[in-house]
Amino acid sequence: MATISLLSPSSVKSSSAAIQNTATRLILRSPSSLTLRTHSHSALSIRAFSSPSPSPPLTQDDLKKLAADKAVDYVSSGMVLGLGTGSTAAFVVAKIGELYNLGKLKNIVGVPTSKRTAEQAASLGIPLSVLDDHPHIDLAIDGADEVDPELNLVKGRGGALLREKMVEAASDKFVVVADDTKLVTGLGGSGLAMPVEVVQFCWKYNLIRLQELFKDEGCDAKLRLDGDGKPYVTDNSNYIVDLYFKTPIKDAGAAGKEISAFEGVVEHGLFLDMASAVIIAGKEGVSVKTK
Repeated sequence: MATISLLSPSSVKSSSAAIQNTATRLILRSPSSLTLRTHSHSALSIRAFSSPSPSPPLTQDDLKKLAADKAVDYVSSGMVLGLGTGSTAAFVVAKIGELYNLGKLKNIVGVPTSKRTAEQAASLGIPLSVLDDHPHIDLAIDGADEVDPELNLVKGRGGALLREKMVEAASDKFVVVADDTKLVTGLGGSGLAMPVEVVQFCWKYNLIRLQELFKDEGCDAKLRLDGDGKPYVTDNSNYIVDLYFKTPIKDAGAAGKEISAFEGVVEHGLFLDMASAVIIAGKEGVSVKTK
């Protein structure tokens, strides 16, 4: 609805009664502007203002950035930081780099969970190290592919699950950032990949065993391929077998132990009882869930 405002009310000295008794005429200046003239008084400008257009809906990247900015509130100068991998974690690293270069964060050290995170952090000037030199990490921040009501996670669709789990297990606090599309009632419930990192030697042998392990969940196991159709190779020179579930995993804790017991399995993407807090960005704002 348009609103009308008088731009120069002080220029009108006559009373309302006098105005009513004076012949008036309206002169159209523009589609949004009218001028009111009287025979005995100065002109009054009347401008119609259109209501502002509604803001465009937030994109998934907008939501990820909101969650990432909130997560960086946990960061303080002097910390050793675990830097996660993936599209959401990239927003976190970018924000940390911005604050570091502005001098708002000082004496920080980042321990990246992948080569591409290391490259991004280095390009921003963030000092980097490795677990061998900093086995005690104050805070790790990373994204997640799935989050259940108990704050258990599926991670690793970006291919960095082994290093992510090592760094985050070594952290005093692990903060997860995600948008609300990542929420599930049970792990595996999204129907998307739950990754398992395996050695290249006899990978198909383990793929078959993993599929058999979860046949009651209607699991389909597939070797991950890269953009050229070749087996995807992790930073650790391993392959990834992606598990796709038709129904959520019944007992994630037991499943994790059974997967790890297979010879040739290096790590799995079930991150259980690890998250200290999960920051969720949704259309209604940002919420923080803790245990």
